[in-house]
Amino acid sequence: MIIIGAGAAGLFCAATAGQRGLSVLVIDCSNKVGKKILMSGGGRCNFTNRDITPENYISGNPHFCISALRRYTQWDFIELIEAHDVAYHERERGELFCDRSARDVLQVLLVECERVGARIETRVQIIAANRKSLVSKEGFRYTLETSMGPLQSRSLVVATGGLSVPTLGGSGLGYQLAEQFDLKLLPRQAGLVPFTFSGDMGEQLATLSGVSADVELFNECSRFRGNILFTHRGISGPAALQLSSYWRPGQSISINVLPDLSPHEWLLSIKQAHPKTRLRSHLQRLLPKGLVHLLEGIHWPLQCDMPLGEIANTTLTDIASRLTHWQLKPSGTEGYRTAEVTLYGVDTAELSSKTMECNRHPGLFFIGEVVDVTGHLGGYNFQWAWSSGFAAGHYV
Repeated sequence: MIIIGAGAAGLFCAATAGQRGLSVLVIDCSNKVGKKILMSGGGRCNFTNRDITPENYISGNPHFCISALRRYTQWDFIELIEAHDVAYHERERGELFCDRSARDVLQVLLVECERVGARIETRVQIIAANRKSLVSKEGFRYTLETSMGPLQSRSLVVATGGLSVPTLGGSGLGYQLAEQFDLKLLPRQAGLVPFTFSGDMGEQLATLSGVSADVELFNECSRFRGNILFTHRGISGPAALQLSSYWRPGQSISINVLPDLSPHEWLLSIKQAHPKTRLRSHLQRLLPKGLVHLLEGIHWPLQCDMPLGEIANTTLTDIASRLTHWQLKPSGTEGYRTAEVTLYGVDTAELSSKTMECNRHPGLFFIGEVVDVTGHLGGYNFQWAWSSGFAAGHYV
C-alpha cells in the first residue's frame, strides 16, 4: 500500500497497517517528515485531549467522526505515548503536551513505522494518479506517476493535510487527487486563524498590540471563553482562533470583556459605594489599562472623566451592554499563512465512517485534515489524525 503524506495521520496509518503485516510505502513532497508536528503547540505538541467528544468537531456530517473516535480513543494514544516513556503534562481544558519537545511524538511515530518495516521516502513529487480499469494480476488498483518513477499499489491512502501553513508543506494536493477521482469537495477555508481588521478599527486595535485579556468571544454560531491577544493586525489568542472556525466573511463578532461579572449590577454597586471615583479606576483592576482607555474612547467618551455619581443609571446600563457586547466586524483573517487547520474538504458522504475508504473507489482512502472533519483548538485535530489513520490502517 502507498500513503501520500508523512504527517501525523499518514505516519500513524503506516504504523497501523504495518502491524497487520502489510508492505507500506509513505511518500512526501517535503524534505523532512512531520513538520507540522514539530511546530505544533509551541514546539511541545498538544497531541490529544482528555475530553474528546463529537461536539469538539466541525463537519457537514457531525456524526461522521464518531466511529473512528470510538475505535481509537485518546486513551489509546496516551497508552502508546506512555509505552514510549514520553513525559507529558496537562494544561487547562484537558490539553496534553509533551514535557520536552514535539520531537518526542514524531519519534514515537517513526519508531513504530520502523518496527513494522514501513518505508518512508521524502522529496517525492506526485505527477499523476490513476485507477486501473481492471485490477492487475498482482492486485494493483492504483498507479502513481512520481519523481521517483511509477509506483503501483493495491491501496492508496491520501493523508496530505490541508492548505494551512504552506511553508511547512501545506498544499492542495489532496483536494486535487479527490477531484481527479470525481469526489465531491466542500469549499475550503482557513480555520483556527487570527482575525484581521482594517480602517479606523484596525488602527485602534493596533495600539493594543501585545496586550492580552481573558474574555468571552462569540457570534450567532458559537461562543468561546479564553484568552485573546491584540496584534498589529487584529486579534489572535485561543478564543479568537476557536471562533474563527465559526466565522464567515462579512459577519461580526462580539466580545464580553467582563465574563465573570454581571456588569449592570456591578456598575450600579460601585457607583453607590464610590460615587466620587471614575469608572476607569475600577475597570483597570480587571482589564489592561490600554484596553480600558480604548473602550472608554469608543463607547463612553463623554463620561470617561466624570465621577460615577454623576453618570445616569441609564447611561451605566448602556455602558454595561457595551462591555458585554462589544461588536466588531473583522475585515478577514490572516488566511492559510498562519491557520492551524483547513476547514471542510473531501465530503464525508464520499467515505465510509468506519474505514475512511471511498464508497465509489475500492482501495482509495482519505484521512486527517484533508477530510471535512475539523477539531477545536486543544489537541482535537491530532486525535482525529490518530483515529482516522487507525481506521484506514486497520482496513486498508
